[in-house]
Amino acid sequence: MSIKFTPDHEWIKTGADGVATVGITVHAQDALGDVVFVDLPEVGKHYAEKDVAGVVESVKAAADVYMPVDGEIVEVNEALRDEPALANTDPLNTGWFFKVKLSKPAQLDALMDSTAYDELVKNS
Repeated sequence: MSIKFTPDHEWIKTGADGVATVGITVHAQDALGDVVFVDLPEVGKHYAEKDVAGVVESVKAAADVYMPVDGEIVEVNEALRDEPALANTDPLNTGWFFKVKLSKPAQLDALMDSTAYDELVKNS
């Protein structure tokens, strides 16, 4: 699995089956503070790249979660609904938001690798 990042602080891990897992980055959850609520997308719904696919709310602010690529939602992290703090404690693993079946896998090529994302965060 390779992981890519968006300028809006989402991460996407791709699997061999054309399905990718999406969540928010460590930087995003640090900036938000304690996450208290997540609004996850509807399974079966198709989103275009950069569409708002969810919302994350914290004690400090609310932020949109953007779709990093075109695709159909095939699963959401129900554990996150019950325990939104997973987005803080383990954002790159158990704190994932949703899984998407990629419509245009080539869109992944335009996203940042970890080195480029680290530079973005460092310079922001």
